[in-house]
Amino acid sequence: MNLIQTLESEQMQALRGGKKLPPFRPGDTLKVNVKVVDVTYDEKTKQNKTRERLQAFEGVCIGRSGSGLNESFTVRKISYGEGVERVFPVYSPLVDSVEVVRKGKVRRAKLYYLRGRRGKAARITERQSSREETEAGEAQAS
Repeated sequence: MNLIQTLESEQMQALRGGKKLPPFRPGDTLKVNVKVVDVTYDEKTKQNKTRERLQAFEGVCIGRSGSGLNESFTVRKISYGEGVERVFPVYSPLVDSVEVVRKGKVRRAKLYYLRGRRGKAARITERQSSREETEAGEAQAS
C-alpha cells in the first residue's frame, strides 16, 4: 500500500468514528439518517440559536461511485409525485447512520433508468437471501 492509501485509510477510520456501514448495493432500499442543523434568530437575546436533529431520507440506492474517501452513493425517492435524488458521501460526518430496509434484485450497477419510470414500472423485486447470508446474519445477531 502506498502512502496516499495509508493516509486515506487512517482518515476513513477517524471519520466513521467506529460506526460500521452495512453492506448494501444498488437496488436496495435504504433509510439514511442525516444530521440537519436548524438556525433560528432569537429576538429576545438577539442571538442565533442552532439546533441539530436527525432527518430520515428513505429511498432506493441507484448507484455507488468513487473509492476510498471519495466514495458516495445516490438515493432516489418519490416525494409528492416528484422524484428527488440525493448524493451522500460515505465518509461524511453529516451521515449519521444507514439502514438497509429491503434488498433489491437488479442486474445493473447504475439504475438511472428508474428516472423515466413511474408507478408499478419503477418497482424492484426483492432479492431472496441465500442460506449463507441468513446463517451469517443469525451468527452476527447472537
